[in-house]
Amino acid sequence: MAEAKKAYVCRECGYDAPKWLGKCPSCGAWNTFDELVVAKKGSSVAAAVTSSAVPKAKPQRVQDIKTGETKRIDIGQSEVNRVLGGGLVPGSIILVGGEPGIGKSTLALQLALADNGLRTLYVSGEESAEQIKMRAERLGIHNEECVVYTETLLENIIAQCEAIKPDMVVVDSIQTIYTDLVDASAGSVSQIRECASTLLKYAKGSGTPIFIIGHITKEGTIAGPKVLEHIVDVVLQFEGDGNNTYRILRGIKNRFGATFEIGVFEMLEKGLRSVENPSEVLLSHYDEPLSGIAVAATVDGIRPYLLEVQALVSQAAYGTPQRNATGYDSRRMNMLLAILEKRVGLKMFQKDVFLNFAGGFKVSDPGLDLAVVAAVLSSYFDRPINEGLALAGEIGLSGEVRPAPRTEQRISEAARLGFKKIVVSGYASLPTKKIKGIEIARINTVSELARHLFAGQEVE
Repeated sequence: MAEAKKAYVCRECGYDAPKWLGKCPSCGAWNTFDELVVAKKGSSVAAAVTSSAVPKAKPQRVQDIKTGETKRIDIGQSEVNRVLGGGLVPGSIILVGGEPGIGKSTLALQLALADNGLRTLYVSGEESAEQIKMRAERLGIHNEECVVYTETLLENIIAQCEAIKPDMVVVDSIQTIYTDLVDASAGSVSQIRECASTLLKYAKGSGTPIFIIGHITKEGTIAGPKVLEHIVDVVLQFEGDGNNTYRILRGIKNRFGATFEIGVFEMLEKGLRSVENPSEVLLSHYDEPLSGIAVAATVDGIRPYLLEVQALVSQAAYGTPQRNATGYDSRRMNMLLAILEKRVGLKMFQKDVFLNFAGGFKVSDPGLDLAVVAAVLSSYFDRPINEGLALAGEIGLSGEVRPAPRTEQRISEAARLGFKKIVVSGYASLPTKKIKGIEIARINTVSELARHLFAGQEVE
């Protein structure tokens, strides 16, 4: 009888090897290889094919495949519906990952307790029923259609799903679930792979959508084998700073929609609140104009919103100036400061520069360049930018101002919030129909920016 085929898989990155290795050649981690049984004794693909009956499903041409209109399910959270592409697809499996304490369990419990008319089975492998009850009371949500089940054995979970026949299942988390079919500890590569495959089979067979909460590694990637992200239909990343109140739900993979949508939440005492209009919470209101503050018209995916950019420029006390950016790429900030020094003539090598975004947001939009430079200029000359001014544009190394993606949407968002003027690239293709209530100023080089920022002011 043939021996069982085994392989060794790295629990950090999923790299497999025929024998045990102390150090993973792929990710460099030590002592991360777990044994995985590939095939049982005496089993072979040829024997299985010969002994099995002819499958019921037959190959068919693409034009012969019949399709029906898939009705999406409203899960009671507008921001989650937005990221999913308009609602939950029956039979889909969604993986939600995020840092510890970011609010994954809170989001999962709010989805389970939402008033959406769905019979929900909430499976918890991390918390007891008493802890879930305490959290539900703190959130102030009660739903008689939600059933809580504290279990980590996969076979028992599937048995309860078959008995209850829920409309939606939430599993918190996949790293705590294990099956007796695999001789490994919970959270290992083999256990996560087998449990995810079994849950996927149940979801597709019964048409029940499943939310799976997953942990992440210290590098920020979802823990477990990479095949976990390939198995599921949707991968969502829950981002944010634990010291700030705002959270972003970002789509990384979506088989039923686009991945450029984001959902914005505010963490309050009673749980997560959907933020329908991020611009209103990301813009501060001051009694008098202040220097070093500019408003950027930015876009995350296809969702436009206005963001406050804050900069502080001061005389360097030491030989090497300090450069610190919060929520922004520090290397890109250094590039913009070098452009100001070379193309505008500012002595930035003598200045400490600090950059921050309101709300603790992390943004990588190249269209923020113009607002970042405007905030730096305002702090450098210690003069406030004219009120009611927004900016959107990318800056090249030669000092030219390039068009920002989706410039028309940025202009419309600024006009909707009552801004009187917006500075964009002169090379941007603007709509033929004039947008009411806002003046569009077009510049080609960064040296033209100051006259729009400080119109009517004398700049030394």
